[in-house]
Amino acid sequence: MTSALIRPPVDLELIFPAFNEERRLPSTIEATVDHLSERSWASAIVVVDNDSADGTHDVVERFAHAPVPVYAIGCSDRGKGAAVRRGISTSSARYVGFADADCATPIETLDPVMALLAEGHAAVIASRRAPGASYEIEQSALRRCGGWVFRRLARMSLPDIADTQCGFKFFDGPLIREVVDGCQVDGFAFDVEILARFARHGHRVTEVPVAWCDVPGSTFSARRDGLRSMADLIRISIAR
Repeated sequence: MTSALIRPPVDLELIFPAFNEERRLPSTIEATVDHLSERSWASAIVVVDNDSADGTHDVVERFAHAPVPVYAIGCSDRGKGAAVRRGISTSSARYVGFADADCATPIETLDPVMALLAEGHAAVIASRRAPGASYEIEQSALRRCGGWVFRRLARMSLPDIADTQCGFKFFDGPLIREVVDGCQVDGFAFDVEILARFARHGHRVTEVPVAWCDVPGSTFSARRDGLRSMADLIRISIAR
């Protein structure tokens, strides 16, 4: 494991924002290293430790001799959005993206994503609602209701995007670094802010279908984070 804010340029950097993920992160990093090591792209993994109180940082140290470089950087500003921005802003990779530490989106999804980026697509995101997608999910009635309201509000900014919240998004590196420079949302609505700013810059966002499975252990709380996220969505929709 190497700790670095300045990293050698590669074709792809994959960012994992992580807050207290010592339980779920090891298998995710292992699967990602296995996949990337068999691909022709020069790749690196960046774990952004979002001020974790557990052994998240120690988990990364297990991969010191992995065939794909695994870096760890810190982010003292709380929130998934802050952690993702930290990873992107310190990257010099040709393509850069982020995925959730729970590996709910199969890492194999990266293959069609990278093919589209190589063809010139500016942003390619996994979608649980695109034609051909499938997902298994168990959610409370409160969370299902909150999700419906969230999607309605997100469509004010992104009417053509079916799924803004699947945690598997990849971008042209120089373009996304320019976009995140002006982003401010630290919470769970940060995906919408990034995609909305991307669209406002005139860049197309491409969705690819994904076979997605909910994994227990999410840090999202419908009660704690729901109202804040919806307030953020309203602010994003009026920011022109």
